[in-house]
Amino acid sequence: MHRSEAGKPMDIPRYERIFNHLYQKIKEGELKAGDRVPSEKELAVQFNVSRITSKKALELLSQYKLVERIQGRGSFVADAPPDVQDVASGRHADGAEEKRDDDEWRTVGLVLPDFADSFGADLVRGIEEQCASNGCRMMIKLTYDNRENEQEAIRSFVRWGVDGLIVFPGHGEHYNSEILRLVLDRFPLVLVDRYLKGIPANAVYTDNWKAAFDLTNLLLDKGFREVGFLSVPAENTTAVEDRLRGYTDACIQRGWTPMPDHLLTSLYSSLPQSFDTANVQIDLDTVRRFVDMNPEMSAFVVAEYNLALVLREVLLSRGSRIPDDFQIVCFDSPGQPLGPPLFTHVRQNEREIGRRAVEVLIDLLNREDTELHHIVGHDIVLGSSTK
Repeated sequence: MHRSEAGKPMDIPRYERIFNHLYQKIKEGELKAGDRVPSEKELAVQFNVSRITSKKALELLSQYKLVERIQGRGSFVADAPPDVQDVASGRHADGAEEKRDDDEWRTVGLVLPDFADSFGADLVRGIEEQCASNGCRMMIKLTYDNRENEQEAIRSFVRWGVDGLIVFPGHGEHYNSEILRLVLDRFPLVLVDRYLKGIPANAVYTDNWKAAFDLTNLLLDKGFREVGFLSVPAENTTAVEDRLRGYTDACIQRGWTPMPDHLLTSLYSSLPQSFDTANVQIDLDTVRRFVDMNPEMSAFVVAEYNLALVLREVLLSRGSRIPDDFQIVCFDSPGQPLGPPLFTHVRQNEREIGRRAVEVLIDLLNREDTELHHIVGHDIVLGSSTK
């Protein structure tokens, strides 16, 4: 056992505790030559550690020729293990070096579609900062909003033995089966940006209904009575669904019920890897037709920043002035250190969402009780698109 200068036991790494446990069983004859040693998975469960940690313990046993690892079969006590004193001497000689090499941090896998300055970059920063301050390493995979990529990212992280996962689900009509599997297996998992309806997965997100309700009321308070709504398809994407509901409820409470013609929910260019010339041109044409069909509308709630850019381009190309002729509000915006932002918008507290997600994940790893849903507050920031 490692000891400090004062002679007190040191807090040795978890992989070394597992090594010592198995080493004692071999030393005392409880595990004999040819006996099967518990697997990485079994040791991870027994000692409440990640498979990365249990794997290192088995690799260390193999390094000292105490066990033989056979591909596809497992680990077995060596037929001729080295003398116990030789192992003890070797451990004494290089134990301090191993301690320096392995801090035994927990490993957190982060899966998200993509990130940008308008939304996502600060979320990642918040997760990384909170991981670092809590002794966790962060690994990241981008899915580019592709369902197969998302499934493979989750499977890869689980195979690699991460302790827990933070997932920003992609946009889509159907739930990812790998996320459902994690929930059923009670794997430590936290969703960010949105929750999954009917699925008991921990989630940290903005109250999108309230944020859209507030944005819409900002326009209604200015005297607008027919307000349009633009978004990507809302099906089974709770963040977009809740924004649409917030807009609709705000209008109804003011005595005006939006009709289907007032909604444009078939845009795509703001989805990850879709904001390119071809897709933007398609959305420009779609938005142009929408504006032409609704000459009575002079105010719009837009569910995403890039779509607000598309709408702004359409209006300016017609010779319209913003905010004199049309007013626009939206969700999210890149930082504007010089002058007001382009659009009046909902500012989500991305960094706090990221931090809170890590805190919830650590609670799950420590088997502590935690609420299923965690809502982080938002702000309305005034920009140049309203007056």
